[in-house]
Amino acid sequence: MTATISQRSLPLPPGNLGLPLLGETLNFLYDTHYVEKRQKQYGSIFKTSLFGYPTAIAIGAETNHQLFTQEKMHLTSRWPECTKALLGTGSLLIQTGNAHQNRRKIFHKVFQPKIIEQSFSSIESISRSYLDKWERMGTLSWFPELSKFSLDVACKFLISLDTFNDEHFSKLFEKWGDGLFSIPISLPWTKFGRALHCRKQLLIRIEKIITERQSQQHPGQDLLGILLQAQDEDGNKLSLQEVKEQVLTFLFGGHDTAASTLTSMCIFLAQSPEVLANARAEQRQLGLEEPLTVERLKQMNYLEQVLKEVLRVNPPGAFGFRRVTKEFELNGYRIPQDWTVVYYFKRTHQDTSVYKQPECFDPQRFAPERAEDKAKPFSYLPFGGGLRECPGKEFAKLEMKLLAAMLLREYEWELEPGQNLNFVQFPTPYPYDGLRVKFRRLAS
Repeated sequence: MTATISQRSLPLPPGNLGLPLLGETLNFLYDTHYVEKRQKQYGSIFKTSLFGYPTAIAIGAETNHQLFTQEKMHLTSRWPECTKALLGTGSLLIQTGNAHQNRRKIFHKVFQPKIIEQSFSSIESISRSYLDKWERMGTLSWFPELSKFSLDVACKFLISLDTFNDEHFSKLFEKWGDGLFSIPISLPWTKFGRALHCRKQLLIRIEKIITERQSQQHPGQDLLGILLQAQDEDGNKLSLQEVKEQVLTFLFGGHDTAASTLTSMCIFLAQSPEVLANARAEQRQLGLEEPLTVERLKQMNYLEQVLKEVLRVNPPGAFGFRRVTKEFELNGYRIPQDWTVVYYFKRTHQDTSVYKQPECFDPQRFAPERAEDKAKPFSYLPFGGGLRECPGKEFAKLEMKLLAAMLLREYEWELEPGQNLNFVQFPTPYPYDGLRVKFRRLAS
């Protein structure tokens, strides 16, 4: 359908499309303050060009509300070509329309509260193994370790695979993830080229796991088992290629969010002695001698506020990409068909009309008497929103809260001086120098 006359008369968002072909892609990828600078210059909706497409970057609760409530009418998923190539067309992130909705229904079976809670003992066991390992190490680069930890948890929960001692699998995953947002030049020495090579090796490994599972009498109730039993909208079993690509996607999503958030939490707690003291006091009040359980985790209200504040300040899913299927109006601007719209949640979380002193790390803003995130709908979106909200967010929350509780009860850590704690933003935020710490057991 064509745009209305009144819509055609609206201006395009202000901004700069940048260089031919490249646009402002390099600025977007490598300047951590790119969006902040452009927002100050042009406002909360501005145009640019990213990954070969004219793009509108949209920030703010009101904009999020309009985009999410009208998503079906104007938008569909669009990811950069590099991301599409590395995830594959069978990935939930890439799928659109009925295929996407059908697959989400399948994945809801995996992330039911009962099934998530059944994973508690496995997460606790993996956590204990890593805590013992970090205590033995004493001094370590923590982000790579937290990344391995969360990948092990994801592998155990999603495909029932133990990878604690599998360094090769972890390294393949790391190099593959590094290329998800890169310039798609397929040469052996580029990030994208290395990532393509690692993708092939990962899919070979995943296919072997699938073949072994198919030989068993019962496929199981984890992600892989449910995928092997699932049927598409026509009643057909999912193809082997789609099963492999869905597993790859969920392993990435399942470990990526947790690793980034746990790393941010460990930095913010080390830099906020009062918050750390309050979080430890809550653990003492609940009883350090009492075993951890799902019910006991639910009683940790202050820890819940800490994690919510970490996700506000540094959300692992800071943005989403959409393709405009039908020209529409957004806060007084015309957004043409086939443009990309990027939602940028991290800057929404800095809105001073919603959050008091948003630059401060203040878990109390989520206390019931303040509840700043409730002031405006769609002002707090750490796991995205709308039709494509992260389906595994409750599993990630359980994993993060359990490890955080164990850390607070038993351990202390100190940031090594002289390191760069600024965050690389892609594929999810992590500190440039990997977070170097001294780690030890709390004195009794």
